[in-house]
Parts: sequence; C-alpha cells; structure tokens
Amino acid sequence: MIDNPRPTSGLISQRFTRLAETDRPRVRIAIDGHAVEALAGDTIMVAVLNNARHLRVSEFGDGRRAGFCLMGACQDCWVWTADGTRLRACTTVVEHGMHIVTKQPEAAWANLA
Repeated sequence: MIDNPRPTSGLISQRFTRLAETDRPRVRIAIDGHAVEALAGDTIMVAVLNNARHLRVSEFGDGRRAGFCLMGACQDCWVWTADGTRLRACTTVVEHGMHIVTKQPEAAWANLA
C-alpha cells in the first residue's frame, strides 16, 4: 500500500491505497460519523487507514497515531465503538454496520448523588 493524498468519503485523505484483493465483498461501516466501505476480512486499522490519514489521536497529547506494532502488542491502536466499547484496531476484523470512533470518548464518572 502506498500514500495517496486524494480525499475520500468526507474524511481527510487516505494513508493506504489498496493494490490487491479488491474482489472481496464490501462491508459498510462508519468512521467518526462518515459512511465508508471496507472489504470483508479487513481489520479496523486497514479500514480506517484506507479512508483517513491517521488512525487516532493519542489520549496522552503526543499527536496523531497510525498504529505501531500491527500485531496487538503495543497498545497504540485503540479505537472505540459509538457505544464506548474499546477495540484494538490492528486485530479486530470489521463487521457490517460497525460505528468506529477514533477519538477517546469522555470518561463517564459514576453518579454518586
């Protein structure tokens, strides 16, 4: 895959360009509210980076992240579902209808009142 500056699907611009396996079934998902297509068998990381320049923004303030180890060991690719479930993007396969959020949701504190 190579860098491609062409904007797609209302997101910024993609980091990856698919060169092979383009005949797999398409899967519709949403990334930060934008409807996009991935291919069956893609990980969330591949789906996001095929549609955006970065995977997520670090919750520790050190900028944009695009994954690091690509095998589930480094903790650098966490994304969330719309309901707040945390997913490891490099090892989670996309499913039709997923709603992925690339910015950490606000912490929900228990209502003790």
